[in-house]
Amino acid sequence: MRSSGAALALVAILAGCAQAPQRDALPPEPAAAPRRAAAPGPLIAQDDRYVVVVAQPGDTLATLAQRWRGDASARDAIARFNGVAEARPGEAVAIPLKGADPKGVTMAGAQAVTILCYHRFGPKSSSLTVTPQAFEAQMAYLARNGYSVVPLTRLAAFLEGREALPPKAVVITIDDGYRSTWEVAWPVLRKHGFPATVFLYTDFAGAPDALTWAQMREMIAGGLVEIQPHSKTHTNLAIRQPDETDARYRERVRREVEGPVEAIRAQLGSRSTAYAFPYGDVNDAVAGELRARGVALGATVTPGGNAFFAPPYMLRRTMVFGGDDLDAFRAKLVTTLPVGKP
Repeated sequence: MRSSGAALALVAILAGCAQAPQRDALPPEPAAAPRRAAAPGPLIAQDDRYVVVVAQPGDTLATLAQRWRGDASARDAIARFNGVAEARPGEAVAIPLKGADPKGVTMAGAQAVTILCYHRFGPKSSSLTVTPQAFEAQMAYLARNGYSVVPLTRLAAFLEGREALPPKAVVITIDDGYRSTWEVAWPVLRKHGFPATVFLYTDFAGAPDALTWAQMREMIAGGLVEIQPHSKTHTNLAIRQPDETDARYRERVRREVEGPVEAIRAQLGSRSTAYAFPYGDVNDAVAGELRARGVALGATVTPGGNAFFAPPYMLRRTMVFGGDDLDAFRAKLVTTLPVGKP
């Protein structure tokens, strides 16, 4: 019988926990615990947090997740815990049960999620313009190499410890609201079934080079794109303007947060749960305004990955530039952080 290292280690731990204590330290006899129904296939070890079984012919991680967790999508947590891509007949598989830690911490480090940040798309690349060919190649690379593109909302649940994410999870965001998001990016996203968040500064909506509200509604109706605020006017919220009093500064921050939140609700019927800071800059006043309005996440443009301990109002986002080749793009995909080194 083949066994994964994680499964063998867990068997040893569970076996050790099952050993009887020394006679002079015997506790009072506990009440008998209710027995679980016998599982199909050999059961090697079990406690309240984990089960170790031998995969049978026809078993997959998804079927094991459905059988023991009641949720086939929990296959990703099982894959990550065992360090395998799929179950194989005769192989021991350790299954973390509901309530096991979803934070993605293993001996290799802490799971990290890369948030990619795009701006616009066009035939000629520039610092913030990615060509259609380059964007397609980047999305194809993610699809071809086992990356899971997840909605930003799932990252929120991961940071709160409520939901595990696939081992190579990536979030796609697109800033400002250029019309090329609808013309170029959206067809590619639909082709690959990738979700994305468009961060819109709402005074730009409807401008000659910008998305219209109708185009945004069309993308939302497709089920892959959500629209979230990127301020009202794209002013730097962390820098006080010359001769701006404290009261006027706080009023400007309030307008730049409240304005797009209300506009997006009125035009699209969408609730704002995340906010991208213009130029990536944030301070306590801005974070406090978001918190007061129930906006749970704030995104910077500081590159890197986000582990479970990432500050929710200072999420790292990695910008993708027009001059990035595929090697440079690949280097931006951070999936693990050494524990203790954010």
